[in-house]
Amino acid sequence: MSKPTADWERVGDRFYRKIQLYTAVFDQDLELENYVVVGAPYSGAVAIHRDEDKLQAYRGTQAAKSSIDLYSCAGKLIRRINWDKGSIRGLGWSEDEKLLVVTNDGVVRCYYDLQGDFIPFTLGHGSEEHGVKACRFWSSGFVALLGNNQLVSVSRYDEPRPKLLATPPVDEIVSWALIPPAYTLSRSVEVLLAIGQTIHVVDASECEDRMLQNGPFKYISVSPNGKFVALYTDDGKVWVISSDFQNRLSEYDSKVRTPPKDMQWCGNNSVVLAWEDEVHMVGPNGAASKYYYDSWVHLIADIDGIRLLTNDVCEFLQKVPDVTEETFRLGSTSPASVLLDAVDQLEKKSPKADDNIQLIRPNLDEAVDICVKAAGHEYSIHWQKQLLKAASFGKSVLDLYNSDDFVDMCENLRVLNAVRFYEIGLPLSYEQYLRLTPESLVQRLLNRREYLLALRVSEYLRLPTNKIYVHWASQKVRISNDEEESICRLIVQKLKGKPGISFEEIARAAYDEGRGRLATELLNYEPQAGKQVPLLLNMEEDSIALDKAIESGDTDLVFHVLLHLKKKLPLASFFRTINSRPMAMALVESSAMEQDWELLKDLYYQDDRRLDGSNLLLAEALAQTETAPKIEKLRMAAKLLQDSRENAFQTKAIDEEQRLLRMQDAFDKDLADQHNRFAGLSINETMFRLIKMGSAKRAQRVVSEFKVPEKTYWWVRLRALVAKRDWHELEELSKTRKSAIGWEPFFEEILGAGNAKLASTFIPKCTALPPTERVDMWAKCGLLVRAGEEALKAKDMNSLEVLRTKATGSAVHEIDRLIAQLAPNKR
Repeated sequence: MSKPTADWERVGDRFYRKIQLYTAVFDQDLELENYVVVGAPYSGAVAIHRDEDKLQAYRGTQAAKSSIDLYSCAGKLIRRINWDKGSIRGLGWSEDEKLLVVTNDGVVRCYYDLQGDFIPFTLGHGSEEHGVKACRFWSSGFVALLGNNQLVSVSRYDEPRPKLLATPPVDEIVSWALIPPAYTLSRSVEVLLAIGQTIHVVDASECEDRMLQNGPFKYISVSPNGKFVALYTDDGKVWVISSDFQNRLSEYDSKVRTPPKDMQWCGNNSVVLAWEDEVHMVGPNGAASKYYYDSWVHLIADIDGIRLLTNDVCEFLQKVPDVTEETFRLGSTSPASVLLDAVDQLEKKSPKADDNIQLIRPNLDEAVDICVKAAGHEYSIHWQKQLLKAASFGKSVLDLYNSDDFVDMCENLRVLNAVRFYEIGLPLSYEQYLRLTPESLVQRLLNRREYLLALRVSEYLRLPTNKIYVHWASQKVRISNDEEESICRLIVQKLKGKPGISFEEIARAAYDEGRGRLATELLNYEPQAGKQVPLLLNMEEDSIALDKAIESGDTDLVFHVLLHLKKKLPLASFFRTINSRPMAMALVESSAMEQDWELLKDLYYQDDRRLDGSNLLLAEALAQTETAPKIEKLRMAAKLLQDSRENAFQTKAIDEEQRLLRMQDAFDKDLADQHNRFAGLSINETMFRLIKMGSAKRAQRVVSEFKVPEKTYWWVRLRALVAKRDWHELEELSKTRKSAIGWEPFFEEILGAGNAKLASTFIPKCTALPPTERVDMWAKCGLLVRAGEEALKAKDMNSLEVLRTKATGSAVHEIDRLIAQLAPNKR
C-alpha cells in the first residue's frame, strides 16, 4: 500500500494533496470544453449544459436537443432534464442541492429533488425588458446581472423576494463576484464589480468605488469564508487581498499571456487557475504548484478544497489537514506518528511497540485523539484502519479514556465509505460531512432514490426512518404501472407498523399524479383526521371528508369542512349533505343561531321544521322596535303554522299578539307620551297602564277583546288604582256589595300604600276571615280599641291581653274596660 504522503506536494510552507476520487468519469465523446459544468456544495451532484456561446459540430437532430444533465461525481447519470425554455444565463446550486436555472427573460426554476420537479418564479425589476446577462450563486441565494447593469438579489428560495441592489455605474463590467450576507458587516449580499481600472462594491444601499489602479481584472473570486478576494489582472498576475481591500496579502505571476478559463478558491488558503489542460495552484506568499491533464479540466470549488473534473478523472485538491500532516509527515516525531509506528511494530510482533508506547506515555491520550481525527480525513480505507488500530492500541494502554469520539468516528467512516462508493458518487470529506449533517446526507440519498442505503445509514446512526418510507412510497405511486389496488396493498404491507408514517403525504403524491382513487384508499390508513380531511377536500371528496371529520370528534375540523362545503355547494345541496349527519346539522344550527339567522330560516324551511322557523320569526319580531315590522314578522310566523293542527295553541297566541300590538299602536297614538308607551307590554301591563292613566273604558275593551278573567281584571284594577293613589275610586269600590277577589287584597294593597284609614273600611267586609285575623288587621291600622271590640265579640282574652300591652293613652282604659267585661264571664 502506497504511503499517504505519495500524493502530497509542498507549496510554500504548506502541504497539499490531490486525491483521485473516481476514474473513467464521462464518455470520451462528451466534449466537456463545450459545456458549462457546475457542482453542488458538499461533493454534491454535477450539472452540465451545452455552452450556448460556443460553436459546435452538428451531430443530428437528436444530439442537437438541449438538456441539463445531472451526474454524480463518479459520472453516473442521475437525471436528464430536457430544456426548451429559452437561453440559460445562470446555472447554480444551493447548499441543500437545489438546482437553480435562470433564463434570459428573468424566469427562475428551482429544481428541488434532482428528479425534474421544480418551482418557478420571476425576477421582475425589468429583467424581461433588459434580459439577464449572468448570475452568481451562494449557499442560499444568488444575484442576477441584468442587461442594464442593474443587480437583482434573491436571498432565499422557499419564499423568493427579488430585491434590486444599489445602482452601479453603466460602464462595461469585466468580471464580478459576490460576498455572501453571512460574511458582510451589513448582513446584505455585497457584489464586487470589476469596471475599468478599479472595483466597485455594491450592496443594498450604496455603490462604493474601492479606488484600485491595476485593472482591468479579468477574474474575481471570493474565498469560502468571505475574508479574501483573488484578482486576476490583465498582465497575468494573481493578487490576493483582504475583502475590505485594506491589505494586499500575496502576488503570483502566472507568466501565461492567455487568460485562464476559470479561477476558484481551494478552501480558504489557496487559489486555483485553470486553462484548458493546465492547472496552477497558488498558495500563500505567491508559492505555486502546477498540474497537467490530457483533456479539458473544470473546477468545482467546495468549502475545504476543490474538485478537478475531466472526462477521465475526478480529483479532490485540498490542503493537508493539520492532524494528517502531524501524523504522516516525513520525519515527524509527534506522539500520533510514534503511536502509528507502534501499532506497525505490534503487527510485526516487535518489542519496539512497547518502547514507542513508553516513549509517548505522557502524551498518549493526545496521540489517540489525533489518530482518531486523522482517520476521519483519510479517503483510503487501509489507512483509516491503521489509524483506528493505532488509536485502539493506545487507548487500551490508558487507564481512563472516553471512547465516545472513537466510536463516533468508526460509525462516521462506515457511512462515508458507503456513500463514496462509485455507484453512489458522494465523495464527502469529513469536514463536509460534519457541516452537511447526517440528516441532510440521508435526504441526498433519497433524492437519488438510494432507499436501501438511506435506510441502513439511518438505522445505523439511529435516525428516524419514517421519511424514507414515505419518500419511497410516494415515488412508488408516481412511477409504478401496476394496478392501484396492488400498489396500495404493497405500500400498506411494507409500511404497516412503522412509526411516524404519514399516509397523507403518500396520498397527496398519488393525487398529484392523477390517481384519485388510490389517494382515497391510502387516506383510509392515515390515523390523523386533521391530515386526511384537507386532502380529501382538495380531491373534492366532500362527503368522505365530512364523515372523517365527524368520526374524529373534532368540532373545529367539522366546522372547517362545513365552511368549505357552504362556499362551494348550492344551499339546497349543502342542506341535503348535512341532513343525514346529526352532528353536522347541530353544528350548523348552533353556529347559524349566533351568526346567520337567514341561513337558519332556510335550513328550517328545507327541513320542514315549521315550529322552529316560527320561533325564529318570533325572536326577530321581539327584536324589532317599530310596530309595523313586528306585526309583519308575527304574520309570517303565523302563516308557517296555519296548516298544522299540532300547533293550534301557538297560532292562536301569535294571533292574539298581533291584535294586542294593533291596539297598543292605537293607544300610543291617542294617549302615550315618549315615557309611557304601550308597545311591547303584556295584556295585564296594558290594562294597568290604561287604568292608571284614567282610561278605564279602553281597559274594558282590552278585557272584552282578549276575554280577560274577571279576577285578573280586578287584581290589575286594584293595583293600578293603588299605584295611582286614586283613594276616591277605591272608596267607591268599598261600597259595592261584592268583589271577585274578595276584600282582603284591598286591605293589604291599600295598607301597603300607607292609607290605614281607607284600609280599615274594608275590614268589616272580610267576614270570611277568623276573628283573630280581623283583630290583627285592626291592630295593623292602629285602631286598638276596634281590635279590642273585635276580640270581645270573639271572647278572645289572649288577644285582649296582647292588645293591652300595645295600648297607650286612653286606649289603655278602653282595653281594660273590655277585659273587665269579659272577665266576669270567665269566672
